[in-house]
Amino acid sequence: MIVSRGGGRAVLAAVAGFGALALAATACAGQKVAPTGQPTGTDRLQWSHCEEAASPAGFECAKMPVPLDYNKPQGEKLDIALIRVKAKDSAQRLGSLIFNFGGPGGSGVSTLLNAAQAFSALNRRYDLVSFDPRGVDRSSGIKCLDGPQMDRYLANEPGDTAAEEQRLVTDFAKGCERNAKKILPYVGTVNAARDLESLRTALGDPRLNYFGFSYGTHLGSVYATLFPKNVGRMVLDAAVDPKVGMLEMAKTQALGFQKAYEDYLADCAKTTTSCPLGADTTAANDTVLKLLRSVERKPLKVGDREITEDVTRTAIIQALYSKLTWPLLTEALRDAAKKGDARGLLTLADQYGGRRPDGSYATLQFSLPAVLCVDSTDRPTVAQAEALARRMEKRSPIFAPTIVSAGSCSVWPVRGDNAAKHIDASGSNPIVVVGVTNDPATPYQWAPRLARQLRTAVLLTLDGEGHGAYGQSKCIDSAVNAYLLDGKVPTDGLRCPK
Repeated sequence: MIVSRGGGRAVLAAVAGFGALALAATACAGQKVAPTGQPTGTDRLQWSHCEEAASPAGFECAKMPVPLDYNKPQGEKLDIALIRVKAKDSAQRLGSLIFNFGGPGGSGVSTLLNAAQAFSALNRRYDLVSFDPRGVDRSSGIKCLDGPQMDRYLANEPGDTAAEEQRLVTDFAKGCERNAKKILPYVGTVNAARDLESLRTALGDPRLNYFGFSYGTHLGSVYATLFPKNVGRMVLDAAVDPKVGMLEMAKTQALGFQKAYEDYLADCAKTTTSCPLGADTTAANDTVLKLLRSVERKPLKVGDREITEDVTRTAIIQALYSKLTWPLLTEALRDAAKKGDARGLLTLADQYGGRRPDGSYATLQFSLPAVLCVDSTDRPTVAQAEALARRMEKRSPIFAPTIVSAGSCSVWPVRGDNAAKHIDASGSNPIVVVGVTNDPATPYQWAPRLARQLRTAVLLTLDGEGHGAYGQSKCIDSAVNAYLLDGKVPTDGLRCPK
């Protein structure tokens, strides 16, 4: 869960991260919890081959009807899109393991299609299941602007005045209201948690086994608060603190990305014979800042698209999610700064924005503010967000402009509610919370805070870089796998090296 799409004006943005997705199967010892039990055989869903053009063999898809408004359970329904790949060892099957890969607004269907192999150790005994939450892509996905409108919106530089910023975010919000008015009040995390309970029931699992990343940690925490006795084995990686306000979230993330950027520059200078951005961190930083100033004055072109300061900043943010993508960032920045070739930057920015090859956008850009704004009554103004951004310029020179996005909810057409901020899973099975010390998107301090709020959690820490720990460390993977597969609760406070 994170920062901006373009200049900080668009919205607080979010993308799940689960490290390098490299897996290890070794286990570590710990306490045991009660087994989750065998499946009941009451799967009520109609599974069939997925319609995705590139859907690999073994994947099945289904739709699950749920109430649009849970206060009117017999009223209008919407369909939640589901995907699964069955356990490889049916004789040792533990049931379903449901994933939310983050956002809010990330597509679980698309992500599991692409990432299932990263969880092969878990797939041996679990059916891997994911879904597009309500308001996301295949589940009545919210649309606010068409592809060309989004291209222009995300490439536009922030306005010179608070009034101009106000107009831009207001126009965006009006587009959401115009195109998705019916579903906007119902896309909050509390309703998504109720959908999780509906899914558990439909799958026939006696308890919910769940793996949440980034925003998925918030969703899992709300579920555990509403249904503590139904929690099976739950892991929350790249933890979010639900109590953080909009301005504080934006400020913390701007600082987090600044720290990750500085670590990236230091790594470039240290690990290459000659960092192509500069001989040392100071020179490399000067190259990047010069590039940003240059494209602010005169954007680079890739075809008919402009690579502005906002697009460049978004590309940098995308690459800072994982240390594995740092070399791609170096190449993209080098080509843009020294050759005027911005194709690498545009590729990174489009990945972050969810832009498809045909020029359309996944719904992340739209469903994300819809969830964030309905989940909170916090409504800082655009002017307040801009003022904070100006105060943060020295501490976070590149990423301070992203703070402007914290004012987006002030013009949102749906009132917010604070129910999703209350977290207390008392009475649940142990919940494993994982944090990374240099996570730029969900800063480490949020992990121990969430663990305390849950009351039933144990905390694991990875001393390292990147958004999400699973797949980055054999130590973390062993602890998580041993819990999910064998019910062995990790030692609270366990720290794993890079």
